[in-house]
Amino acid sequence: MNVEFGGTGSGTAPLTWGQRAIWEAIQNTAPDDHYFNFGRVLKVPGTRQAAEVAAAIGALVERHGALRTRLDDEARQRLSATGTLPVTVTAGDPGEVLAELAATRFDYTGEWPLRVALIEDGARVTHVVLVFCHLAADGLGAEVAVRDLRMLLLRGRPSWPPAPQPLDLARFQAGHEGRGVAAGAAAHWEQEHRRIPTTMFGRPGSDAADPPIWRALLRSPALELAVRQIARTHATSTSTVLLATVARLAAAVEGHPTAAVLPIVANRFRRDTIGLVSTLSQEGLFTLDVDRPFGELLREAGPAALRAYRSAYHDPADRTRIVQAESERRGAQVHPLCCFNDMRFADPGPAACTPEELDKALADTELSWPMSQHELNCRFCVHVTTEGVSLTADTRFLPRPSMQRYLLDLEAVLVAEARS
Repeated sequence: MNVEFGGTGSGTAPLTWGQRAIWEAIQNTAPDDHYFNFGRVLKVPGTRQAAEVAAAIGALVERHGALRTRLDDEARQRLSATGTLPVTVTAGDPGEVLAELAATRFDYTGEWPLRVALIEDGARVTHVVLVFCHLAADGLGAEVAVRDLRMLLLRGRPSWPPAPQPLDLARFQAGHEGRGVAAGAAAHWEQEHRRIPTTMFGRPGSDAADPPIWRALLRSPALELAVRQIARTHATSTSTVLLATVARLAAAVEGHPTAAVLPIVANRFRRDTIGLVSTLSQEGLFTLDVDRPFGELLREAGPAALRAYRSAYHDPADRTRIVQAESERRGAQVHPLCCFNDMRFADPGPAACTPEELDKALADTELSWPMSQHELNCRFCVHVTTEGVSLTADTRFLPRPSMQRYLLDLEAVLVAEARS
């Protein structure tokens, strides 16, 4: 079926900082850029037929300009006021339908940045499957869209006003205030680039897999218990514990005294971006001297993480300029190629555990290999989710046995520290 929509506003503008950052990553990952597609499944409240749900989807696209924005031929964002969104109607499993819709790359100039399927049981729609192009939304932006769709189904319209649109954000970022914010972030990138390693993973090996990009997933209840215990002991967040430990172990692979990690930051700290459906997430720059006791490492990691989070709201053009200048100074391309993405929507917080609880939990550790592909814009990326901790890496620089050892070492270090 097709859903017609007619929203307010149209026109073109430069990409926002977040859009430009993900567009660069997409270009560096093509043709495997379906890697960046992601989705949500919404259980439909009450008893709704396809026409009712389709009307709510049309209203959602009208409300959020990002969902009717594509690229023009010059890689600028192009907002359309009207259009037709194709919607699949099926009786399939919602998870399987999501995986199928996300498995192919988007046509960034010709296709709307949202794919939709309705899951029917008889005449009733039970679930809506949404798959987002990462140019249109990040994880928190998708949550805003799902929240609004639920309210559209329940009440006909959300009770809160629409957030600004990506075109508005692009204009702010190009203006005087936006340039001031960019200058502050650029100062951090420039200062830290003078002391980071040229790259965190620069030694090619001889044991590459085919395809070269693999993901290892560690499901470890013991690691989760340990992280919460350490956060309690050192009065910090579980995210900081993980970031600092990931950084130290990443630096140890090639013996770097200073770790340089690019944490993915949500950038939703401004009032005008909290409810915005767009991709705002960008990389910050986290640096840490790692040759120090664990407690001291965490004390330094907290302020370093805050500086990194602030630096994530930056103009990619400034970053490119800084990287080029430092690369020319060294005579080698400077880039950490080492990322950290805490994708949990909330930090579970500190909590005590006993050695006996850790011992029992270690028996449930599992490691699997859920993904492989040919291209990626990074050599090493740790993701933290409620499912576990995963490492996606380029096996030309970190072979599969080393990836497995890294994750098991991460678990071992954290469990040992939690016991102490």
